[in-house]
Amino acid sequence: MTSKLQVTLPKALARQYRIEPGDEILWVAAGDSIRVVPASAHPHSDTTEARLRLFDKATERQRERDAGKKARTHEPPHRGWKREELYQRGRSR
Repeated sequence: MTSKLQVTLPKALARQYRIEPGDEILWVAAGDSIRVVPASAHPHSDTTEARLRLFDKATERQRERDAGKKARTHEPPHRGWKREELYQRGRSR
């Protein structure tokens, strides 16, 4: 703790919790202790920047999933019935 009340996070902990320079952290009271939490991991982190970061990460994950999917290039096999026939089943004509 410096005279300006600044704290240095040990490099090993920063790596373990993926905290990088410029990331926001929260100081959370926990009884007789204080927890240091990355802002993006905190359930009450509702700053616009945090929500945008989470949205961007989710969008990137979806793009990665979509890139791994094969595009549907063929028609499904013929089932022997049509959807329209389902609506007529059991009805008298």
